[in-house]
Amino acid sequence: MSLILPTRIGAGRLDRTLAELAEWLPRQSCAELIIVDDGSEPRAATRMREFALSTRGVTLLKNDRNRGKGFAVARGMLASRGRYRVFTDADLAYPLEEVSEVVRHLESGSDVVVACRVLPESRYDISPSFFRYLYTRHLISRAFNWVVRHVLLDGIRDTQAGLKGFTARAADLLFRRQTVQGFGFDVELLCIARDHGLRVTQMAVHYRYDHEPSTLRFTRDAIDMLRDLGRIEWNRMRGRYR
Repeated sequence: MSLILPTRIGAGRLDRTLAELAEWLPRQSCAELIIVDDGSEPRAATRMREFALSTRGVTLLKNDRNRGKGFAVARGMLASRGRYRVFTDADLAYPLEEVSEVVRHLESGSDVVVACRVLPESRYDISPSFFRYLYTRHLISRAFNWVVRHVLLDGIRDTQAGLKGFTARAADLLFRRQTVQGFGFDVELLCIARDHGLRVTQMAVHYRYDHEPSTLRFTRDAIDMLRDLGRIEWNRMRGRYR
């Protein structure tokens, strides 16, 4: 099993992530961790390099500059060797135990597994100070997903969750066809998966909400993702994903 971690966070938050990974990795019977540094600040980059050198089973890939989450995930996926390949966000908002659940679904016959935060069985851990942000983000996220379902992906309830898994065959098929490098890459991958008849499973998840990006960044990302939807539909019309 390969775990891919696209990373561009500050050293302070990264320290907690690396500590959790250092405790989790030795408990896995056969796992590799691929960290993709997508233009992190120098202190964080140094911490990742030290961690990779001192921890068995860890590979560090460093992008020449910030290339976008989609690019970082694709690079890690195509460099990995695991039969099952999972990516998760660098802040570990999804507990590492959820990775095993993703793998379990893949072992049961799924080609792609998508964490779904809106299933009734999903759970949130959240500080009261973030309630108003969660409400705002939930409304915007639901509006975006409504557009996705009606334009591209009927039936997929949460395309943007930062925890997804793939068999090696599915990863090679999908990520070699990927063109979107930003946050809209999840939608593109799921569109390609559906076009190729892959089995996609939506999985309930435990989610820890303890970080809020700026309103400006969140708004900019939302606009970029809408632009990506147009690009994905254009690619499909041209047969780009066949």
